[in-house]
This record gives sequence, C-alpha cells and structure tokens, in this order.
Amino acid sequence: MEFEFWWLLGIPVFFGLGWIAARVDINQLVSESRTLPRGYFKGLNFLLNEQPDKAIDAFIEIVKLDPETVELHFALGNLFRRRGETERAIRVHQNLLARPDLPQEHQAHAQYELGQDYLKAGLLDRAEETFHLLIDTQYSAQAGRALLEIYQREKEWARAITAAETLQASGAGGRQKEIAQFYCELAQDELVRTQHDAAMSLLEKALATDRNSVRATILMGDVYQAKGETEAALLSWRRVEHQSVPHVALVAQRLLDGYQAVGRMQEGLNLLRSYLAEAPSIDLLEVVFKAVLELDGVEAANQLVSDELRRTPTLLGLDKFLEARLLNAPIAVRPELSVVKTLVHSYTQKLARYQCSHCGFKARQFYWHCPGCNHWETYPPRRTEELNVMN
Repeated sequence: MEFEFWWLLGIPVFFGLGWIAARVDINQLVSESRTLPRGYFKGLNFLLNEQPDKAIDAFIEIVKLDPETVELHFALGNLFRRRGETERAIRVHQNLLARPDLPQEHQAHAQYELGQDYLKAGLLDRAEETFHLLIDTQYSAQAGRALLEIYQREKEWARAITAAETLQASGAGGRQKEIAQFYCELAQDELVRTQHDAAMSLLEKALATDRNSVRATILMGDVYQAKGETEAALLSWRRVEHQSVPHVALVAQRLLDGYQAVGRMQEGLNLLRSYLAEAPSIDLLEVVFKAVLELDGVEAANQLVSDELRRTPTLLGLDKFLEARLLNAPIAVRPELSVVKTLVHSYTQKLARYQCSHCGFKARQFYWHCPGCNHWETYPPRRTEELNVMN
C-alpha cells in the first residue's frame, strides 16, 4: 500500500474536530453546573465533611425552591432514614409516589426506599406489603432479601424458606445453610410440642438441603432421645464428629448422659477423651473432667486437667486446674488456693464467651443465629480465649 501525501491534510482536520468537541462538552458542563442551585453544592460539601444535619437543611431549602428535583428527594429521604427520622423519610418518599408525572423507574426506586423506611421504623406489615409490589421490577432481588429479613424477624420460618428458595432460584446466591436453619427452627417448635414425627420430617429436609448441618444432626438425636430411642440418639450425635469435630463439644454432655443411660459410661468417656485429644475445648474438658472424677477419682481428674493445661495453656484451663487442685489440697493451703481460684475465675468470666466471627458480638451461650448481626452459623464452638490461643 503506497503512502499518499494528501493524507497528512487529515491530521489537522481531525485535531480541529476533537478540539471543537471538547469545547462543546466543557461549555455544556459549565452551563449545567450554573443551573444547579448554590444550596446543592453547600449540601454536598456538608456531606463530604460528614455534617448530615447541615446537609439536610441545605437540601430542604432546594426542595422548597424546586419541588421537581427527584434525585434530591431521594437524597433527602435517605439522610432522614440514616439519622433515624423515619417519619420524615416516609413522608418524602410518599410524596414522590403521589406525583402523577413520576417516571416508572423512579416509582420503583421510591417504592423500594419507602419499604426501607418502614423496615427501619419497625413497621414490618407495611414494609412487607411494599416490597411485595417490587417483585417483578428491577428491585426484585433487593425486595426478596428484604422480605427474607422480615420473615426472620417475625419468626415466620415457613415463609422464610419460600423466600430463600426464591432468591436462590433467581441466582442471588446460595441459601442452603439458611434454609436448613429455618427447617431446624420449625423442627424445634415441633419438638417442644412433642410432635416427634413432624420434627423428624423437617430435620430430614434440613439435612437434604445442607448435609453438613450440625444443628439438624444434633436435633435429630434429641428427637430420638425424646422418643426413648437412646441408641439411635447416640448414633446421630456421633455423626457430628464427621461434620465438624470442634462442634462435638456441643453434644458432649448429651453423649455422656446417653451412654450412662444404656450402661456404657466408660465407653462414652473414652469416646469423649478421644475427641478432647483431637479438638481441645474447655467445654469438652468440663464434661470429661466431671466424668473422670466420678469414674476414676480425684487423682485421675487432676492428671487430666494438668495434661490439658500443658497442652493448651489458657487462663480458662488454669481456672479448671485450680478447681481440680482444690479437691485434694492440704487443709492448710486451701484458703490461699481458694482466693487465687476466685480471682482467676472472676477474670476468666470475661474470656469465657462465644464470639460472632462476623460482627464480634460476644455471648455467654452458643447461638446458631447471632443476636447482633442476625447472621447464621457465625459462632465458632470455642470460647474467645481458646480462639486467640489457636490464632
């Protein structure tokens, strides 16, 4: 292909066209910025400086002067909601929805924001009704998640299952763990009402949804035990070992009681000691310690705690060690040892907590559903100090 010199004439032409286009864009940007009220920039500046109260005042003035500013209505409503003024946020979004000329996409947006206002205000019935209107819109996934949150708050587990399955089918992420937990909640209710067959059916569905659901396996053992089928209960509780070894601490006392009921307590103790060797836990140690004390005596119990303290040195372990030492300590040293034990125990109460791995919420008891962040299965089955030692 031969080079033509006249092609060089195109270079300044293209350069000139680019310069003209840039000038047009700049002039348009300047023109548009001049049409914006000064209060808009004031409000934006307050937001950037984390002064939401002043930003709200600035935006309110703009809205008074120009009621047609839809985006500012949305910004204002969100600011009200974030500040906890849900009534004002509701009024802003209701006023938007009342406008006959509001475009369809803005109507859906306003409907979604109104639902969030109701949710924040605790008006769950209104929030549910509002989010249902968005199921076939571009906010369908967000509405589905909000409905799932509402059903969990209201403990409507059957509806929560349907909502979670719908979300999962829409490609909004896997919900197997949550669905299994909802089945467990229903099963637990049936177990309280002594409806054993109904509870078992629900737990089978939970395990079909999530075969690694430790809670479903534990509850299945509880159902068998409630029916008087101790051997079947023991088999179910032992399956926890194959799902999550650290979680065996949650069924340790159940296992020991079950083996004692069928006259095989030593077998149960040997099993728990093998679990303790594989997954050290202060809760598991507590159960094993009491069993060793009962079956093998004080010296064996002392040796058990001493060995565990050397293997996993923690203040929680030290507390248990001092408790064991007090059992056969000479009378002359018991008062001093008791004082030390009391001091250590009072301090370890702060460490003997379970902690949510998602939000950090600490609790004295183990939860499947975090009271702080409402996430499922975020509590490791070990106390906080034990987790720190492991890390």
